[in-house]
Amino acid sequence: MLSEAERDRLDEPVADPIARFVSWLDAAKAVGAERLPEPTAFLLATATPEAVPSVRAMLLKGVDHEGFVFYTNYTSRKAGELLANPRAAMVFHWQPLERQVRVEGDVSRVTDAEADAYFASRPRISQLGAWASLQSQPMPDPGALDRRLAEFEAKFGGGDVPRPPHWSGFRVTPRAIEFWLARPGRLHVRHRYEPAEKGWKIDTLFP
Repeated sequence: MLSEAERDRLDEPVADPIARFVSWLDAAKAVGAERLPEPTAFLLATATPEAVPSVRAMLLKGVDHEGFVFYTNYTSRKAGELLANPRAAMVFHWQPLERQVRVEGDVSRVTDAEADAYFASRPRISQLGAWASLQSQPMPDPGALDRRLAEFEAKFGGGDVPRPPHWSGFRVTPRAIEFWLARPGRLHVRHRYEPAEKGWKIDTLFP
């Protein structure tokens, strides 16, 4: 639980929502793995051009004033929906801190250089898995993934594993960011940021 002093400080909106998000994310990381195992976890909502929605959990891999970045297999359902309908919504929920952040925005591909740099930083097993997994496709039998993994281990041997052409990232450029902070009696604090001609327009919403 947050102290009243901490609540009062966090109640105050700041001009830059990205800086505010980073400070909240840093606080979530400081909670510790026992209470908050995946502080970068968020739910990603996408939709088909026919407006059929779907949602799944993801991990945030970067954030700056250009947007929020995550990576995936481009043959997956989520990627197919984002490529056909480049809009998304994200929600971060840090229960131990009683805070939540929602992001809505337009989606674009990251550059090849960005994708290459992040892929090179991944553990080798994750790099091989990006080649082995036919993400979102049915497996013919339970051992199919292990066999494909072994095939790519043999293919690349002890050398570097290159980034697959079907694996890259997306960036969500926000049209709106909403910060939510719990208060007693469900009198929660909500600040919604939207881009303005200069900086951001900030509204305080009823809970």
